Amino acid sequence: MKKQALLLLVAIQFLTRLPVPHLDGFQNSWLSESARYFPMVGALVGAIGVGVWWLSAIFFPPAVAIGLMMSATLLLTGALHEDGFADVCDGFGGGRTRDAVLAIMKDSRVGAYGAMGVAMMLGLKWAVLVSLPHATLPVVVVGAHIVSRWCAIGLVWRMQYVRTDADAKSKPLADSMGGWNWLLSGALGTIALLPALPFIDPAARFPWVLVLLAALAFSLVATLLTAAYFRYRIGGYTGDCLGAAQQLSELSFLLATLGVSTAIHPNG
Repeated sequence: MKKQALLLLVAIQFLTRLPVPHLDGFQNSWLSESARYFPMVGALVGAIGVGVWWLSAIFFPPAVAIGLMMSATLLLTGALHEDGFADVCDGFGGGRTRDAVLAIMKDSRVGAYGAMGVAMMLGLKWAVLVSLPHATLPVVVVGAHIVSRWCAIGLVWRMQYVRTDADAKSKPLADSMGGWNWLLSGALGTIALLPALPFIDPAARFPWVLVLLAALAFSLVATLLTAAYFRYRIGGYTGDCLGAAQQLSELSFLLATLGVSTAIHPNG
């Protein structure tokens, strides 16, 4: 259990800006083993975001509270995944060959494709979240953060890491995720979602299981399409690709939730 607690701290340190105790004798293998806890870290990020939303909603209109929640999660993660998504937009948008795509993604500067991509991504998330009823928000936000990180590490399991740079940030994760470990990470993420379920308004009379399963399915399909595109263009994935997969999966989860909710209750 002590080793598992250590791995959870490694996952928190890698994915967020939250302070963690000093990890003596850090080994690269710890990062690869910690990937099973990435969905649980997503639950933590989502829960903190929901807390900011709940407090903000006391003083501000709903749209502003949603914006503050999104800002809090960006600060919490250091925009790690959004940065990867921007790099992917620039690389795949501007590069014609595999080497050109990889070179552009390595550039720390954000280009036009990246800026437009992030603007649209954040704008769509905000629009969807504002459109959801308050009773759905806690479980949807936490669920989206969990599922999107679970989908992203699925690329580690099924695809090849294509960078050869010795200092590549995500290199220690390469080839570290077996099928059983990926399923375990999903189970841990499901457990982490359970505390959010009591916040569902019982008076809402809503088929939450159906909605969440539909959102999960939509996220998985989006991730499969994203992975297929990465394989076609560069033959595998990079750390930036993992960030992009997380962002696209999260948006897909939110869109599916809103779409199914609207289909079931078209009048709100």
